[in-house]
Amino acid sequence: MPGPLFAITIKKAVTSKLSGVLIALGHGIVEFPLMLLIFFLLSEFDIPFVVQVAVGLIGGGFMVFMGIQTFRNRHNKEELAVSPKRDSVFAGVYTTAVNAGFILWWLTIGTTLVLNAKLFGFVGFSIFAGVHWSVDFVWYTVAAFLVFKSQRFWTDRVRMGITLFCVAVFVGFGLYFMCSAVWSLL
Repeated sequence: MPGPLFAITIKKAVTSKLSGVLIALGHGIVEFPLMLLIFFLLSEFDIPFVVQVAVGLIGGGFMVFMGIQTFRNRHNKEELAVSPKRDSVFAGVYTTAVNAGFILWWLTIGTTLVLNAKLFGFVGFSIFAGVHWSVDFVWYTVAAFLVFKSQRFWTDRVRMGITLFCVAVFVGFGLYFMCSAVWSLL
């Protein structure tokens, strides 16, 4: 989803094809402890079914809302102000840690995913966490490399197409989470 971390990845990719690798590492420095915290907190408490459904509905609604907001702001070209002297790992840590959307995502959608992984114990959670971060790693690495190599092709039309695709995927997943929560009630 286009957001601060993706924006900083694109910005830094203009000067370094490896910026995505380093930003993903910084992102993981924040994300892994948060995932572990959620898992162990959930392990301490028996989460009532109604709360699990509510988290799915709220998380899905939040994803739909974020997708709609991204669509509404698709013409906004404000750049994230970042000092060029900061390295990419720090940019990944900082941008992740101060992103309210990231925290809200983990408190809603991410918690739902952890709840599902928790059904398979710590091994299931570990697989989920590893795959989740691996996808982030591949995404930011490939995105940075492609931006670095294809800068001359990034027109407004291409950017808009990518944004609209991301919006559709995000809204689709949000609706899926919401429908899954409702379906579990039936």
